[in-house]
Order: sequence, then structure tokens, then C-alpha cells
Amino acid sequence: MLIWGAGAIGGTVGAFLQRAGHDVAFVDVVPEHVTAINENGLRISGPIDEFRVDARAYTPQQLAGRHQTILLCTKSQHTRAAAESLAPFLADDGCVVSLQNGLNELTIAEIVGRQRTVGAFVNFSADYHAPGEILFGGRGAVVIGELDGADSQRARQLVEALRDFDTDAQFTDNIFGYLWGKEAYGAMLFVSALTHEPISDALSDLHYRPVYIRAAQEIVWLAEELGITPLGFNGFEPALFLADDQAGIARSLDALVAFNKLSAKTHSGIWRDLAVRKRATEVSMYEPLLAQAAAIDMDMPLTRRWIAMIGEIENGAREQCLGNLEDLRTEFS
Repeated sequence: MLIWGAGAIGGTVGAFLQRAGHDVAFVDVVPEHVTAINENGLRISGPIDEFRVDARAYTPQQLAGRHQTILLCTKSQHTRAAAESLAPFLADDGCVVSLQNGLNELTIAEIVGRQRTVGAFVNFSADYHAPGEILFGGRGAVVIGELDGADSQRARQLVEALRDFDTDAQFTDNIFGYLWGKEAYGAMLFVSALTHEPISDALSDLHYRPVYIRAAQEIVWLAEELGITPLGFNGFEPALFLADDQAGIARSLDALVAFNKLSAKTHSGIWRDLAVRKRATEVSMYEPLLAQAAAIDMDMPLTRRWIAMIGEIENGAREQCLGNLEDLRTEFS
């Protein structure tokens, strides 16, 4: 099994699988991270567990052979390049499993074939802290499913393997329902990253809740127009946002606040990319959604606005502050 992208998600999952006795190798494009893993092992810290595993790690240029299972764990914007790089190392009867944010299974399937692509949804919290060091902040949903909803042996085997990471890992016959649910929840996380507020504080702020609600609703409204039913997880209930059930939405947001308070990771990876690592976020994963909306003449004005704001922060033209939310609240109230 290859873990392609040994950062927050891949490093955490891979370390647990390695400790449980699976045959795991890591692939990463950061030479310092690869060197640290090879020389000192991979260290997991945080409230869930503290341990170090000896592991093998490679840059793509150092890799050889063909592999049965590749867990793709890169940032969404790197999916195409990563899938093209890993394709020569994938066995003919192997599969790529996307442990990422976004609808990346569609891109992966273009490159390695739909029959060699398996869907996945993860919502646990982790951060890459330094070469060879990952913070595992809190547990969250882990779901595996075939793109066509089939109940396959390989999907079931992947679930069993991932239960060595999280005993609650599960199979689904509607993986795209989960992925679209994550897109809606992710929209709220992107909006929160326009500020320096922790996720739990952001979602509990009644003054700005209408902005967060509208951000999620534009995604679920699009899904409905496309005939897709987003599924809920960890307190997030897309159906309540679709129905504009204000009392139910409040309960859902309160549940998300409680869920996020359990995590040692107080801010999203989006916020960390902007405020700490000073690099591009995964905001490009919403471009296909905007394209689908445009194809059916559906406007998503708030989505377009917060995407533009994230871009301005990435480019240094805007600061992260509550004033950004005030602008959105004024414009879209």
C-alpha cells in the first residue's frame, strides 16, 4: 500500500496502518519530510495518540515497482499532477483511493480509469507540523465507497484496513452524497478562514451565522438542482439547510460547534495555509461546482464572493479579519 502525500491526512492514516502491521510506504514531494521519515520515523502527536513508527518514504523520483493500493492524500489542487505521477506505479488490477477534499475521484478516474478508482470521505482533523511530525487533533467520519455504489470486495477490504486507523470506518453505497456534504461544510470552513476565529467560535457567532448558513445552502441548492442528495456527518445535516429549517439548522450548527471543540486542531487547514504556511488553499476545488452552476444558469453569488476573498488573501491583497464577514453579512443579509 502506498500513501501518496504523507502530510496531515496521509501521514496520520499511514502511521496507524504501519503500526497495525500493514505493508505501507510513503511518497511525498518534500525531500526534507521524506528524509526525516526515513531517518527518524514518523511521529504522531496530539490527544488521540502519541507514537512513532519506523517507515519507508520516497520522493516520486525514487519510487519503483507497481502497487495494489494507492491512497491519494494530496491537496485537492495537486490531484491531477499527483494522479499522473502515480499512474505508472499502479497495478493493472489495483486502485487509487482519494482521501482528499473535493470531487477529485472524477479527475483520478480520467487518468487511471474509473474501474481503478475508489471513493473516500474523511473528516478527522490533523496538521503537518514539521518534517516527520503530524498532529492528530481529533477523530471524524471515515467512509469508503465505489463510484457506482456497488458493494464490492475491495471496498469492504479497504474499510477493514482503515478500521486499524478508526474502528468506526464504514462502507457506503453513496460516496458522492458524502463528498457533496463535505463541499457544503467546507464552504463554511472557507468562510471562517476569512478571519482568525477558531472554527467553534466562528460557527457559534450568532451575528455571522446567516453568512455561514447561506454559504452551505448555496452548495446544497446546487446539489438539489443536479439531482444529488448530500449526506450528513459529525453533526452537519445538509437536509436541514436545504429545507431552510432555521431551528434545525441551529441545532446542526450547535452540534458542529460541539464536535469541533473536541479537537486539538482549533482552526481549519484552510486557515493554516493562509495564516501560517502562506500558501495557496484548496479553494480551486469549488471551480467545478461554479462551472456546473453556470451550465444550468444558476447563480451562486456568495460562493463567488468568498472564493474571490480567499484569492485576495492568498495574493496579499486582503487581510484575514472579521471585517470580511461584516462585508459579506452586509452584502447578503
